[in-house]
Amino acid sequence: MRLTRAILALLIAAVLLSALGVIDARHENRMLFAQLQQLRQQRDQLNVEWGQLLLEQSTWSTHARVEQMATQELGMQLPAHPRIVVVNP
Repeated sequence: MRLTRAILALLIAAVLLSALGVIDARHENRMLFAQLQQLRQQRDQLNVEWGQLLLEQSTWSTHARVEQMATQELGMQLPAHPRIVVVNP
């Protein structure tokens, strides 16, 4: 009788510890999933920003834009036709 109660108490304790372990694991799973969602959202925002930066870079680096900046801001100008020398490789 005493042995049966001891085994029953041990089994109840094991079930309670197992239930606490399941609760802890589910809680950790929920926290990690929430963190994963935040990281995915951050990744998506960074991808949008990267696309915008690539578009901006392509706009600023067009040949016409570079030539305009060279003439307006740096005072550069194309050389006269006789001063142009073509070098063959």
